[in-house]
Amino acid sequence: MRDETGEPVVTVDEGLSRRAKALACTAPLHELDAHKGMIEWAEAKTYLMAEIALYTIDQVAITMDFDTGAGHQHIQERVQRFVARQAPQRPDQEHARITAWVLGSLINLGDVDRAFRRPYGAVDSDGVYRVRTFDFKLIEERRDEAGKLYLRASHEALNVLVGALDTDVESAQVAAEVKLDNLIRRGRLVDAKQVAEQARIRTIQYGGLIRVQLEATKRNVQAVDWREKVPDLLDDALAHVEERVKAERAIAKYMAEARDEAEEPVRKSRAAELVDIVEDCVRRHIKLHSHLIGARDLFQEQQDRQQFSGTPQRQTLDLYGHLLMPALDLPVADASGLADLYFTESSGPVVRDLPDLAALVPLLLRPAPERTRFAGEVPEPDLETLQERKRFTDHQWVLANALLELPDEVRTLSGLLDEAAALDPELVALLALQAYGPQTGTALRRGDDRVLLAVHADADLDSQGFEGDDLLLATARLVDPATADHPAQTPKNTGGDNR
Repeated sequence: MRDETGEPVVTVDEGLSRRAKALACTAPLHELDAHKGMIEWAEAKTYLMAEIALYTIDQVAITMDFDTGAGHQHIQERVQRFVARQAPQRPDQEHARITAWVLGSLINLGDVDRAFRRPYGAVDSDGVYRVRTFDFKLIEERRDEAGKLYLRASHEALNVLVGALDTDVESAQVAAEVKLDNLIRRGRLVDAKQVAEQARIRTIQYGGLIRVQLEATKRNVQAVDWREKVPDLLDDALAHVEERVKAERAIAKYMAEARDEAEEPVRKSRAAELVDIVEDCVRRHIKLHSHLIGARDLFQEQQDRQQFSGTPQRQTLDLYGHLLMPALDLPVADASGLADLYFTESSGPVVRDLPDLAALVPLLLRPAPERTRFAGEVPEPDLETLQERKRFTDHQWVLANALLELPDEVRTLSGLLDEAAALDPELVALLALQAYGPQTGTALRRGDDRVLLAVHADADLDSQGFEGDDLLLATARLVDPATADHPAQTPKNTGGDNR
């Protein structure tokens, strides 16, 4: 097609976009081999990471069923045996870590929503080429009704696994089974096994398409076209399943006869593997058939349930994926306007208090409420008498004061503590420390005529568990300055010359 000037017109090419998306699905597998040199805890260059990733997707796809998935531990054990074949001389611990690293990379644990993002170009209907982002997953983590995590291979992962991208599932499976039957009759069991494995993946993929429609129905009946699209899909699926079950049973019967008649061990083993794969396809088709039969009943149940469940709630905004990441790709001027608009709209309107004359006048003219003189009856508190707990008894105080009564002599603290061993040396030591800085003013106000004094002694103290500097203790007589000029009124000196 050319325009008026004779130049070719760029038209919309959907096939180009599909191939670009298909190529993007293989990028995470190539990145595993590109980044394996950055692993510090193992010499990972020996391992072929893309093959390990394909084998992991294969095991998850084979293990999962219509409404169930594969367990982490089960996949870990099966893939670890494959990893050990690539490097049998390496320890089992390294094999386990390589398996966990590949599985975590396929789940994309480093991303918030566990999705891979790859840019691709597309020409719009108006002829403008735009760069868009393709979001996809390879292995998804989901929870069952009991809350236990399980793994499922995504639609994109199944496409990567079988190597047939953007292909009609039903047509591809019919073609695969015709090819399988032809290879079996020609005796090419190795090629027949590969085709049978691809046919099984197509069976899983076809069940996944039906499963997506049923899950969407459980969430919101109005989001699924149950008037034309889904009923036609169910009718086509039922006819497809019935035909495939008949064809697969015939192939399984023929292979069972070939297995029993084979004399070579290798041929017998390959025939047995083919029988297992085809019988697994039959089992999956029968289970899919049961879900297809009950799909319309499921629609009726969900319609009745959701009719009385209220208005569907809107999906919560993902600030990281819906706002932050797109805003980082924009110029500063455009991003700031987008952020201002979001925060303005998300904060909501502010309700202001406006004065209303009709409501304000009655409030101002309302008589003041009558105040009571008393606030009410005061409850009687329940008081408990606290008993004073003395550290030292009265008898210990009497003995300690008698021991420290030193009117005519000077004693060391160490000697007094030895004598107080039978009493309480701690009380004697406390009184001696108080005597090192005596409160003479307080003693005079109380009317005491003497006070205990303590001074530093040039000796060490080590008695009754007390250590430090020893003290010299003596009792000094107190003289009131007001009566110092009247000797007749001065009390007798009962403490000697200690002043």
